[in-house]
Amino acid sequence: MKIGKNSVVTARYTLKDAQDNLIEDGQEPMVYLHGGYDNIFPKIEEALEGQEKGFKATIQLNPEDAFGDYDAELVKVEPRERFPSPLEVGMQFEGMPDDDAEDADAHIFTITDIAEDKVVLDGNHPLAGIALRFSLEVEDVREASDEEVAHGHVHGAHGHHHDDEDDEDESGNEYRSHPLH
Repeated sequence: MKIGKNSVVTARYTLKDAQDNLIEDGQEPMVYLHGGYDNIFPKIEEALEGQEKGFKATIQLNPEDAFGDYDAELVKVEPRERFPSPLEVGMQFEGMPDDDAEDADAHIFTITDIAEDKVVLDGNHPLAGIALRFSLEVEDVREASDEEVAHGHVHGAHGHHHDDEDDEDESGNEYRSHPLH
């Protein structure tokens, strides 16, 4: 079966930077619904279109094809007293990129530095501004179920739904547990 709209693709993958440093060695295969559902980077989906089980490729992703360019405006310095204790580098908080941007999407900010009375927060994705090499091998291709197509993502093994429990947050939004989001 060829990879096309509404097919479920299972692939083993390795993610490296442009200098060939390993970023992620997919211990579990990635499983995604193909066909413009925003479950994987468009450039990877484009490379897989029309391919079959056994297809291997290494796809170069520039920052604009992956996690975007690094945005210095997403780095903020905040007073230490605005944060709970204990506080550690690497902790993450959800917040707005700018206090006066009412229609902006919330960002995840990661603490990158803690000084005596200041905290440095970075709202960029850890891989922003980095060119990536995505090596993959297609292990399986199958037709998506009607339910998977309706929901826009894969269910079952390595998918988003497990038995009778849904992975949802308090707002009812389903989590995207895909390795590339």
